Amino acid sequence: MRLLPEPVRRLVAWCVVILLVAGVGYVVIQVCVALRPAVVPVLLALLGTALLLPVHRWLLSAKVNRSVAAGLTCAAVLAAVGGALYLLTVTLVDTWDQIVASLRRAVRELADQFGASGTSLEELADDALDLLGRFGGTAASGVVTGVSLVAQALGMAVLALLLVFFFLRDSDRAAATLRSLVPRGGADATEAMARRAFEGVEGFMRGTTVVALIDAVFITTGLLILRVPGAFGLGAIVFIGAYVPYVGAFVSGAAAVLVALADRGLAIAAWTLGVVLAVQVLEGNIFQPMVQSRTVRIHPAVILVALTAGATLAGIVGVLLAVPVTAALFGVVHELRTRYADSGEPPTGGPDEDSSAQTG
Repeated sequence: MRLLPEPVRRLVAWCVVILLVAGVGYVVIQVCVALRPAVVPVLLALLGTALLLPVHRWLLSAKVNRSVAAGLTCAAVLAAVGGALYLLTVTLVDTWDQIVASLRRAVRELADQFGASGTSLEELADDALDLLGRFGGTAASGVVTGVSLVAQALGMAVLALLLVFFFLRDSDRAAATLRSLVPRGGADATEAMARRAFEGVEGFMRGTTVVALIDAVFITTGLLILRVPGAFGLGAIVFIGAYVPYVGAFVSGAAAVLVALADRGLAIAAWTLGVVLAVQVLEGNIFQPMVQSRTVRIHPAVILVALTAGATLAGIVGVLLAVPVTAALFGVVHELRTRYADSGEPPTGGPDEDSSAQTG
């Protein structure tokens, strides 16, 4: 090995490290996929804990018992989520058929405008809208096939809620428990990385929820002023889509513009596009910097790759969890970089002992 030049040895060392990390990561992913009914509730509970921890801390500051505070927080979120789901379901049930019909008319008008009427492009769009209509109608009306799937989803939801209760109640002991599981020499670094990861997830959940609510309110208000059909249903889609960065905003905005084009004409569609773009500009330049100023900033290309990987591995659940997991990983990497820089070692050095020994 010492017969090789220094750059080659450094390259080999990095290749070994990358292969080991990739192998461990692949094994971990496969285990998580195999144990999905247990892993998904844990991840959802961590997201819920990150979102609800400020409420739990406020109750504790009001001298409420930890268990009672955790129970009240879970009861409040259960009522809020249940009420929101009920309102969203009722809204989508009332407006889904109208939205799908408007989208169908918009596609046909666009096909006529560009001379694609009667072509395979129009047929493909009609097939996609038929599938969308069947899926939406089925989901909105609660007609779900497969009793086992429903039971599994309910079981995962109940387990996630119970885990949120325990995570909130025992949040003060999380650091001590984590330190007891790792060797003493790495306890400080492990705790710091865990805190960074949780702060990234906490910032993402809190910031995304606030921004999603702002986007939904502004866009729904604009659609109501423009008298676009199904404004509340489209606003609900905007709120849900905000949890899938970039992709969700594009899909929900495109749906609103197409509905306006089909029912209100080109001028109203242009105004709708202006409303959507204005809200997105305000979100990117005002809302997100104000709400997510302390969170880890992730490049859009990284987010798109993470969403694709999450969809490939776990479908819709993977899409929802991709960005929070990426935020946690970025928090860990940021902590490692900070510690590595504070140690005085050069950031471009290789992992081999020879190069690290030369920095002394």
